[in-house]
Amino acid sequence: GVAAIALLAATACSDNAEEAADGQEASASATDTDQAAGGATAEDQMQLGTLLKEAVSALDESQAAISAIDAGNNQEAIDALARATGKLEIILAREPNLALAPVANSVIEHDVLATPGDVTALVDRIKDLTDDGRLQEARRLMEGLASEMVIRTSNLPLGTYPDAIKRAAALLDEQKPQEAKLVLLNALSTIVVTETIIPLPIVRAEASVEAARVVAAKENRTQEDNQAIAAELQKAREQIEMAQALGYATKKDLDDLQDAIQELERETGGGNAATRFFERIKGLFGKAREAVQPNEN
Repeated sequence: GVAAIALLAATACSDNAEEAADGQEASASATDTDQAAGGATAEDQMQLGTLLKEAVSALDESQAAISAIDAGNNQEAIDALARATGKLEIILAREPNLALAPVANSVIEHDVLATPGDVTALVDRIKDLTDDGRLQEARRLMEGLASEMVIRTSNLPLGTYPDAIKRAAALLDEQKPQEAKLVLLNALSTIVVTETIIPLPIVRAEASVEAARVVAAKENRTQEDNQAIAAELQKAREQIEMAQALGYATKKDLDDLQDAIQELERETGGGNAATRFFERIKGLFGKAREAVQPNEN
């Protein structure tokens, strides 16, 4: 049975970490996803798209400079670095306090086709295997224990990258192309990768709670409306159970969410709109999403 559960673990990957033209599309899909979970506004998306375009151009110009150096054309390399500097200055003028400029995004989605009980059984099996020292077998089973969307962003560090570009240009002026190339290669190796994790069970639970809120706010609710509210809140409880089984967020955050959903069931079951309870649960979902983020990138 445990083996069958492991086989049901499904992973779908969509890597959009392309170059300049595709970079904006990747940014849009990433920020759209984040907005669905309560993230960026349309204005934020537009701003990110502009910064992404300029940052990708700066990165491309840096790589063009390296190609020019390899071809023995120092002046062409200097011109490329001048254009890169201009792109970076545009970014810093728009966002003077920006530490990281995004150059590419990729979105990776993992999901597991199982019930919370199935996941718990698999976790128990993994614990038994680790206790027996069978770590590799346990690792293979654990790989499928995820239901999340990961937005991975590659960034130029604006605290160091512009200075490296200027240093490389100065070395080219001094007729030291290989030293300049080394500076550029070192700068390109400092790309910082950050990840945002969106746990799908929590997103689905929040969507169900929102659907229940819309129906609960209706005047003169029918019996069918009440049944729809109950069904949506039950879905939400089941998704929080899945989040608990998979170990997302902290136990307290998820326990608080379960308690809040039960309160909603009691309040809305009596025909109330339960507006205050719906407002409170929004904050709890926000805390749960924050708790799942990596401490370090």
